[in-house]
Amino acid sequence: MQILDGPGRHVLFLNWRDTRNPEGGGSEVYVERIAEELIAHGHRSTLLCASHDGAPREDTTAKGLRILRRGGRHTVYLWAALLYLSGRAGLGPLAGRALGRPDLIVDVCNGLPFLSPLYARCAVLILVHHVHREQWPVVLGSWGARIGWWIESRLAGRVYRRCRYVTVSAATRQELGGLGVDPSRVEVIYNGTPEITQGAALRTPHPSLLVLCRLVPHKRVEIALETVAQLAVDFPALRLVVAGQGWWETQLRASVTQLGIHDRVQFAGFVNEAEKQRLLCSSWVALTPSLKEGWGLTIVEAGAAGTPTVAFREAGGVTEAIVAGETGLLADDTPDFIAQVRRLLSDDQFRHEMGKAAQEHAAHFTWATSGKRFAALVAAVTDGLAPTPSRDQRAP
Repeated sequence: MQILDGPGRHVLFLNWRDTRNPEGGGSEVYVERIAEELIAHGHRSTLLCASHDGAPREDTTAKGLRILRRGGRHTVYLWAALLYLSGRAGLGPLAGRALGRPDLIVDVCNGLPFLSPLYARCAVLILVHHVHREQWPVVLGSWGARIGWWIESRLAGRVYRRCRYVTVSAATRQELGGLGVDPSRVEVIYNGTPEITQGAALRTPHPSLLVLCRLVPHKRVEIALETVAQLAVDFPALRLVVAGQGWWETQLRASVTQLGIHDRVQFAGFVNEAEKQRLLCSSWVALTPSLKEGWGLTIVEAGAAGTPTVAFREAGGVTEAIVAGETGLLADDTPDFIAQVRRLLSDDQFRHEMGKAAQEHAAHFTWATSGKRFAALVAAVTDGLAPTPSRDQRAP
């Protein structure tokens, strides 16, 4: 049933990936869930993203989100400009007709923005999950990192200087402030949390850990592997499941062999929603060793299943996804990370109480609430209303 807020707008999301992409992650989940929530509020949502094997050039989700796939990881940025401009010029055969004339573009910056204000003749809202200062050197070489960081930290600031921002944590809003973005222009709208099917799975009888992420270098799954190697003596039955896929998997498998823990680690690959829930419910502790997260969607997903998470204190938005010492534990370095995991595995009562608190914390975050806030932002931006101070959506 639609929740009509007034005249519907056509909102075009520009994102480099969709959730069906093998490299898709939390950013893609956020974009598609928010886009579908906007549809429930009477708007029309379209997502333009990169093509990938096994996906059609165009399809529509069950909730009405239209997805167009063009170009590749890098050329999708050019396709976005081409399709928008062809639509403005009325060149339907070039697929501008399929794109239509949006009332608002949500430009999703995953390090590299689409720079849509340079060509768009409609309102633009830029969505930033987190600032990539730390990731650039990990993903690219020295020169590539410098160029990427210059685009994100300098060029983007100038191109989007008249635009409103939306992000998923107060930590990212603060980081954007360090790049010169006035915090009054940044709205914080948290991720929602999917409902966990009660009784999806029982806890494993043996100590078990779970990493759920894309397999790329900056997720630092190696730290989870090192944790298993270090704790194996004290917990002989300890097992780790690594759920996800990505181009870094070969290196991770080599690390497993080097550490001699091949009988303790399972690479589950891509998991569907039912299998993900089973893993979240059955694991004793979830691990998020990532270098940086805008929010940490899997942290709250684990919390919804009553599973506490260990992450790093300096990893950005995880400090909001986790209430330190109550719903999960934050570490300062790798030895401390291993020590915090040991603490949770060793104390059943402490772990169970923390899991219960994590479940209560996760209940604060719903996609319905986030969608309502985003719909209000869409109305404000398209109507040209001045920004109002952002507040924590959990506040009454």
